[in-house]
Amino acid sequence: MPRNITLTLLAGIVTLSACGTPQERCIRRETREYRAISGLLAETTANLARGYAWEEREYVDYEMDFCYRPVRRRDGRYDRISYICDRPVIETERYRVPIDPASEERKRDYLAKRLKALQTQAEASVRACKAAYPETPKTSAQPAPAVTPG
Repeated sequence: MPRNITLTLLAGIVTLSACGTPQERCIRRETREYRAISGLLAETTANLARGYAWEEREYVDYEMDFCYRPVRRRDGRYDRISYICDRPVIETERYRVPIDPASEERKRDYLAKRLKALQTQAEASVRACKAAYPETPKTSAQPAPAVTPG
């Protein structure tokens, strides 16, 4: 997996791990491998449909900007002067990579089989999380109106 996608996913996981109810965190934790295999299967299937894969690489580009530097005046005070400079910027380039269709089909078949095996485990884990951390219904600020049999 390309580096910037991995870093983005890790940042998202760290952010999400602090959010959610205990039940949601448990389900997320217990179905992590199932979701990873599912994503790989989707990517492999898309590669086969396109006939190529996508890769990413980073490179340094430069853009013109205004830079500032201090200049000491004769009286001892400092002024800032501006000048045009090149500032480095990291860019990401996405490019096509040829694939071996036979290898991708074997990978797809393996991932589909692995996903099917993980599905029952994931379903059992979700049931266990729901049993361990039952959701409490949210109460409204105002009590519900009394219903009288009429």
